[in-house]
Amino acid sequence: MIPALSREQIRTISQAGFYLFFLSAPFFNIFRFDITEGHFIIMGYDWMFGLQSSEFECLDDSHLVRNILLNFILPVLVLIFAIVITAWKYGRIYCGWLCPHFSVVETINQLMSRHLHRVTFWQKPVHKSSKYSWLLLFIICLIIALIWSIALLGYIYPPEQIFTNIWHHELPFAASLFLFIITFILTIDFFFARHLFCKYGCSFGILQSVVWMANNKAMVIGFDKSRAHECQSCDSKCEQSCPMRLPVRSIKRAKFSCTQCGVCLTACDEQQQNNSQGRLIHWLNDSAAMEVDRPAAAFSVKRLKKSK
Repeated sequence: MIPALSREQIRTISQAGFYLFFLSAPFFNIFRFDITEGHFIIMGYDWMFGLQSSEFECLDDSHLVRNILLNFILPVLVLIFAIVITAWKYGRIYCGWLCPHFSVVETINQLMSRHLHRVTFWQKPVHKSSKYSWLLLFIICLIIALIWSIALLGYIYPPEQIFTNIWHHELPFAASLFLFIITFILTIDFFFARHLFCKYGCSFGILQSVVWMANNKAMVIGFDKSRAHECQSCDSKCEQSCPMRLPVRSIKRAKFSCTQCGVCLTACDEQQQNNSQGRLIHWLNDSAAMEVDRPAAAFSVKRLKKSK
């Protein structure tokens, strides 16, 4: 009998699968925009919205409008509707379970925590680290950024020509400039920014958060205030583990950029593994989720420690 996968294992599989899809999609003609041909390619087929040049002159106005509506506007509206509905119910679940950038954020955070004993440059390290650790981290960020830039170039430039042109030093100047600029920007992002970009720079992530905030019954991490005293010996493990560095036990508005990754739940599970009542934070929905955004939910464990 195959054992059931844990939440973290399922998330790891979904992240890895989508990450590979993101990198390989243009090279297998799954999805890309061919800038030389001027149209999209989806699943190996040219997607020209039913406006092929050979047929364009034969179309009257009504057929032209119908083709644009059915082949372009309708699919875009369906996609937007699906995104809004998902964000309305689950928030930034795409970010936490699929987004390639967030996968890199978590990976670099783990490397920094392991080798540099911090997850941001502004955090005071627990222990001193070797100067070579910084160099190694920078090289890793540079390699990931270069791989990303090549993949992104494949979304607009004929992918079958990229590696051949790079090998023979025949890549056009515009494509070479694209690789240099994108690699530079992503290296800076991965090395310095990471979750700060997710919080303040990602328009898609912010859109999901705005839609999520409008629904007070959406899925959200809630804290069992009646058991707050059990957090006194925890030292905020849930908040330390959060890739976005959010106050997990606070109100929903303080967790505007929550990605629903569930890492804080795993941290609380580990911390409370000997507790028969289990963890103190949970995913809540519907009427239970409404309680999370009330002022009384903003319980300060630090205040409890001080009062004691």
